[in-house]
Amino acid sequence: MNAIIVYVSIHHGNTEKIARAMAEVLNAKLVKPWEIMPEELLNYDLIGFGSGIYYWKHHKALFGLIEKLPTVKGKKTFIFSTAGINIPFINHRKLRNALKRKGFEIVGEFSCRGWDTNGWLAKIGGISKGHPDDRDLERARRFAKRLASLQRDQNGADNY
Repeated sequence: MNAIIVYVSIHHGNTEKIARAMAEVLNAKLVKPWEIMPEELLNYDLIGFGSGIYYWKHHKALFGLIEKLPTVKGKKTFIFSTAGINIPFINHRKLRNALKRKGFEIVGEFSCRGWDTNGWLAKIGGISKGHPDDRDLERARRFAKRLASLQRDQNGADNY
């Protein structure tokens, strides 16, 4: 497989746990957006982008990297996130649109709850404490397996 996962995990390591679970299955390289040049991403057949959710959108560093990418026409990608309030349709909307504008083909999306103590939530101990948990990590692995099998089914071989 030729996969890479670009992620940002800041507060509690929630997103990093999910990224690592997916990377194990996909045999993917893990990088932060500031650790890679945009043109390096073009060497991969599958690119994952994920972070915690900050005020209904992914981390700004992901958008900065995507903005610097050339149009990629059909390059396969997936989106993932962790959030105190897990509403992927809303939380993924801005990243989904940014990737589509660059020509990416989004082959899957994953989200789960993550312990959130951002802003005022710190005063109450946060929300979704204990997440991602073992069940969330297993769901992330199953998601990654589906991505891998989707590629095999489409091409008759494992071509990531």
